[in-house]
Amino acid sequence: MPVKVVDATVSSFDSIFEKFKSDAPNNKANLILFLADKDPSTSLSWCPDCVRAEPVIYKKLEQEASANDVALLRAYVGDRPTWRNPLHPWRVDSTFKLTGVPTLVHWDWENSAIKARLEDHEAHLEHKIDALLSTK
Repeated sequence: MPVKVVDATVSSFDSIFEKFKSDAPNNKANLILFLADKDPSTSLSWCPDCVRAEPVIYKKLEQEASANDVALLRAYVGDRPTWRNPLHPWRVDSTFKLTGVPTLVHWDWENSAIKARLEDHEAHLEHKIDALLSTK
């Protein structure tokens, strides 16, 4: 089974997140990946940590999805100046409290809470991703 991927921006996140939450009971794992936007001139993320982590995360999620239903909400934080704003909506959000990107969150749909998370400095580590996916 392929990973079910849906993308959101800061402006579209609330409505897409509501749909993501309503579909969550159908999946074994529900994950949110907060990422930096792609630079239009290079088609790569402006964030080097995102460039390093994304392929590793996608590989691990595809492996997990071969046996289980996995949903991934990719939430793009914006360009560098938007993200650097200390009042960025996801920096000040009481649930997500982002401090860096990428941040990978295992969403607990039953309690509407974060079950586990990997921050920017660890989101590229395969063993950490495995541990996050196995969180009950």
